[in-house]
This record gives sequence, C-alpha cells and structure tokens, in this order.
Amino acid sequence: MSKDPSNPMLPLIPTSKSQSRQILISRSTTRIVKAKEWDSFMEILRKPLPAAFRVNSNGQFCDDLRLKLENDFMESLQAEAVESGESEAIKPLPWYPKNLAWHSNFSRKEIRKNQTLERFHEFLKLETEVGNMTRQESVSMVPPLFLDVHPDHFVLDMCAAPGSKTFQLLEIIHESSEPGSLPNGMVVANDVDYKRCNLLIHQTKRTCTTNLMVTNNEGQHFPNCKTKEASDTNHQSIDQLLFDRVLCDVPCSGDGTLRKAPDIWRRWNSGSGNGLHSLQVVLAMRGLSVLKVGGRMIYSTCSMNPIEDEAVVAEILRRCGCSVELVDVSHKLPELIRRPGLKKWKVHDRGGWYRSYKDVPKSQRDGVLKSMFPSGKSDKESTGGGDRYGDMTSISSDESAEEVCDLPLERCMRILPHDQNTGGFFIAVLHKVSPLPEFQEKINQRRNFSTRKNINSCEAVSGTVVTKPEEGAEEDTILEEVVSENGFEHPENDNISEVGIVELAQKLDDMGVRREVPAMQGKWKGLYPVVFLRDETVINGIKTFYGIKDESFPLYGHLVTRNSDISSHGNVKRIYYVSKAVKDVLELNFSVGKPLKISSVGLKMFEKQSAKECEANCCSFRITSEGLPVILPYMTKQILYATMADFKNLLQQKSIKFLDFIHPQIGEKAAELALGSCVMVLVDDTQLGSEPVKVNSSTIAIGCWKGKASLTVMVTTLDCHQLIQRLSDRSKEVENAENCFKTAETD
Repeated sequence: MSKDPSNPMLPLIPTSKSQSRQILISRSTTRIVKAKEWDSFMEILRKPLPAAFRVNSNGQFCDDLRLKLENDFMESLQAEAVESGESEAIKPLPWYPKNLAWHSNFSRKEIRKNQTLERFHEFLKLETEVGNMTRQESVSMVPPLFLDVHPDHFVLDMCAAPGSKTFQLLEIIHESSEPGSLPNGMVVANDVDYKRCNLLIHQTKRTCTTNLMVTNNEGQHFPNCKTKEASDTNHQSIDQLLFDRVLCDVPCSGDGTLRKAPDIWRRWNSGSGNGLHSLQVVLAMRGLSVLKVGGRMIYSTCSMNPIEDEAVVAEILRRCGCSVELVDVSHKLPELIRRPGLKKWKVHDRGGWYRSYKDVPKSQRDGVLKSMFPSGKSDKESTGGGDRYGDMTSISSDESAEEVCDLPLERCMRILPHDQNTGGFFIAVLHKVSPLPEFQEKINQRRNFSTRKNINSCEAVSGTVVTKPEEGAEEDTILEEVVSENGFEHPENDNISEVGIVELAQKLDDMGVRREVPAMQGKWKGLYPVVFLRDETVINGIKTFYGIKDESFPLYGHLVTRNSDISSHGNVKRIYYVSKAVKDVLELNFSVGKPLKISSVGLKMFEKQSAKECEANCCSFRITSEGLPVILPYMTKQILYATMADFKNLLQQKSIKFLDFIHPQIGEKAAELALGSCVMVLVDDTQLGSEPVKVNSSTIAIGCWKGKASLTVMVTTLDCHQLIQRLSDRSKEVENAENCFKTAETD
C-alpha cells in the first residue's frame, strides 16, 4: 500500500481508483457524507487524530490542573501551534461541561516525539498515571454525557474495556453525590476477555472508588441474578440485578477510528459490519432486558456504517414494540456538532448492493439478514422473494424500490470526523417505557448465540475487523504491565491444587472467614472468588487502632478479600472496602450460585505490613494510598497535622527523625502516636495548634509509618513527585497573588 507523502506513517487514502470508487459508492449510497463534503471528509482522514484528555472532576487538584492548562500550556505551546499551521495548541472542548475535557492539535506521536512538547508530554504522562487525568478520544467522552447518571443509579457498562468510559461514569456518580459521603449507586464494568478485564482494572483503580465491580461475563448473556422466590433473599436488600442506566458500547468494525488506527484501511471493505450486526442486536437486547422500567440505555459504536448503527437500533425497536422509545436529545450539548440518523440505506455484500431483503439471492442470505434493511421485512412480508432473481450476484439499482424506515431514526446521532476534527461515532439514546414483550424476554433467556465464544473480545470473525478501540495504540503495552499484577496471574501460573483449596477453605473457616466456593464451572481464567472478611479480631483491631466508629463508617460486612490475597497459612494480605450497593450485589450473587464472574471489586483499603518493631497493640494493617481519601474523614486516631514546610520536607526526604522536624511540636506529636500506620494531614500555619481539623475532599494527606524514632512516608516515588509538583505550583500561585496584592497597594 502506498504512503501519504504528507504523513509517511499513514496509508494514502484511497490507494487506488477501485478503492476510491468503492469508498465513494459506500458513503454516497448510504448518505453518510454528502458529495460536496467528500473532499473535506477525505482530507481530514489523511491527518492523524489529535490527542484529547480529561481532567478528573473528583481529583484533589482538579482546579489546579485546569488553571495550569489555561494559564500555562495554552500560552507556552502557542508558538508550536503556529508553526504547525494551527490557531491554537490546546483548547477546551466547547461541548464538555466545566472545561474539563481538552483537545490538542497534536497527535499522540507528535506529543511523544517532538522535543518542544516534552514538558507537556511529561505533564500528561504523570497526571494520567496518578489518576488526575485520563487520555481519551474526544468522541469517546460523549456517550456518558447523554446517559444522565445520578449518584444513586446502578449503572452497567456492558463492554467496558479498556475503561475510560467506566472511569467517566464513576466520576459522574461521585461528583454528584453529597460531599463526604459515598454514593448509593455503583458501576458494574463488564468485559468478556479476561486480559482486557485486567486492563480495565488497571485503568479504573486510579478512581479510588468503593462503588465499582468488574465482571468477566459475556455481554449477551449477562446475568440478572434473579432469586427464584422471595424467601430466597434471606433479608437481602435486592432480589434481582437490574440497572437504572446501561451503556452498550458494542464491538464494531471500527471504521470511525481510521485516523487513530490507519491500518484498518488494509482490511476495510464496505460490508465489514455485516458479520457483527447480529451480535450487536443481541447485546443491545440483553442490555434492555436488564434495564429497569424508566431507565435509559445508550447504544453506541465507533463505526459510521448504518448496518451497525441505524439498522441495529431499528431492529431492537421493532422487537421491543412500544416498550422502548428512541429519545430525542438534539437540544442537549448544542455545541457538539452531529448529524441526525439515517432513515434509508442499502446493504452491501460480496454479491453487490441490495435495496431490500427480497433482492438478496438465497445463496447470500446467511450473511445478509432482513434486519439489516430499513424496513426489516422478509421476502414473505414483501412481494417477490429471492427466487425472482435466482442466484444473481448483483442487483440493478432500478429493479426494486428503495426502502425507507418508518421509525424515528433521525433521533440517533452520528459524529463525523470533518465536523470538529475528531473520529467517527454513532449514538442512540433509548428509554424503557414498560417491560419488554414476554416473548422477547424468553428469547433473551434461551438464546444460545452461535458465535458465543469470545465474539466480542476484539478477535476476527468471518473476515470482519472486530474492534472495541479507545486507547488501542497503547493497549498491548499496558496489558503486558498489568497481566502479572498481584491477583491476576495467568492460570498457567496458578499452582494451587484442588486439595490445597480444600485445606485453605478449612483454615479460613477456623479463622471465621466466610469463603464463597464457586460452582465447578471450569477454571476461571485470571479470576479469583471474592471472600467476605468475617474475622472480628481483625476488624475490631482496625476500628480500635484508627478510632473508626462503626455507625459512621461500617466495616463489618463491607470488607472483602480475594483468594489470591490469602496466604497458604490463611493470613489475609489485602482487604478491600465495598459500598453498600456493591455489598448487596455480592450477597445476591452468592445466593443465586455466583453467575457473575467477578474479576475485581471495591477499593483496596488495608494492606498487611510486616514490621519487626510492631508491638502487641500495633495494628499490622496499614491504610493504602488509594483508600486514604475515603477513610480519613472517619478516623479519630493516628493523625498528625503538619504545615507546608514539614509536609514537603517529608515527601522529599522520605523519612525524618522526630527531632528533625522544622516545627518541633510536630515531632513531639509524632512521637506520641502508636507504632504503626498513621496519616499526615497538610494544614495552614494558623491551624497547627487547633486540631482536630475538619477534612473534606480537598484535604491533602499522605500515609506514613511511625517507627520508634522516625516517621517514614508510605507513598510511591511517582506519587511523591506528583504531589511535590502540585504543592510547588500552589506555592507559586499564592506568591504571585501576594505580589499582585502588594503592587496594587503600592499603586
């Protein structure tokens, strides 16, 4: 394939007259791109996709990062933008709330390779790694904004990996909840591929949330965990797993990602979506099946192909009848440029272009289905069946009338690359008005889809390019990093025998730990059963040591661990905290035979710390960095308050003797703490003697270990570096503000 001389890394689009004609016929026949827009459409596809990113709205430094982008990088990168022929280097996306999402006029590769962008690249990399920012394609940010998520909602992300939309949903749930309290809702992030589940876990652990569950089920068979009888609930809060919101971002041919993944052009053809159409319909129907009445579901793809888009929406509306309606959201996000959905299109296969199903030869009907056409009618419902044409391989354009869909598909939306310099995307918003027709519910329950095994796991199916891209260029690298993380080893490395598991179970029973033994369904690849921690000695020890009152922050019933976090001697190494919503779903899942294959759940709150100097009254479980923001407001013991000077000094030195603190009273207070884990909280100089200080979401604190003569920071080098950088930026801003005030007074 020849290369584009303006960008040698991209294939020339198109590469031949025949391919040009095929693309042109495809787009003009399906009416996606008007003839007068064709040149600008093709021109933008030749250009690499600009990098985009979001600021985490729940992060401690959200406002600081937004100001740094506005006051620093927008100006410092301007010269580079002018040199590249752009008016702006970076700018906030006009349609995203609160200037939290940003568009750069540089591709990811340019940001990595261009020396003049090195400082900006290091900034993005660091803030992303610590969870303050997320690099995400701009069109990928759109679906969660139309989902209308509330803090008490149960949300299902059906095909969630690699996880940037899940991260976004969690942000929305936490952002809209009451300050200082955990949301009543939760997000279930599901993916069929266990390796991609590992990637999903790696991405979402930066959210520091107790309200997330990651599952490894097939989306088209996602369980609703319904109990057989009301008596089976055993005082459970819920007796069926239904969701207020469902995000059904399905696997697709991915032709909307051509700018990010230009290699797709080598495999692309105008019928690429046909092999995925049935799976997409079944996934969407299952999503609607587990959606509550009154709930909302988003169906979305990163494809511009109507066979994967409008045809799927039309089919599910036909199946659901009056129980589901397509929502008009044209008045929402007015600054987002989008096109209305199509009401007529043709279907292409290796035999040619077809206007209606009756035109399709019988020999082609295994690959071309009636649901792909605007009317959705079979030849029995139309005049003149397939016998009329025998086994003809193509149909003349005037041999049958073109079909027009009578459903309100114009309420769908399609985002085209040349409208706002993005990728391509399709979105439909669906509202469940009443229960699905009974026969559809039975079909959903009994359907045994022929392509059930791994069809939505980014593998090739019937020569079709199957993709679930989002941050795909870096995905393989990330997978290699996370697949070997604690608790997610490959099954080949799992040396625990069945006898060993039985022995371990007995030890857990002796300890009072309730271990839920899964049904024998074969070995779960990369997955480990969740275990409720019931050991009152451990729980009471944690509560007493950190001064946590159970009525304000209940621990019993909210602490879980995993088999991978339990040693061969039955000692727990890591403890996770789950919200009430997650706790209820866990208990429901246990009661109905564990159909949910849980890959990760909750927030790692405590970790076993082996210290020789730990005395009898010392708690051996330290608070983790990710768990600290959640538990800190409920702690009454093991807290040390420090001013900026001592706080930064500890971050830089990593360990300080009590006598070496800048403020002696801080060293004295540190010496009075019990040996073991503790927390240092940053306060103003005026607050130093007035503790306890009320903490909130903006409070800056770090975990430490109090030894016999010194205090040691228990934070990673990366987190230390990021925190020092943010504190330095704040100090400069305060200093600049003071200088401006002094200048104003002088004038």
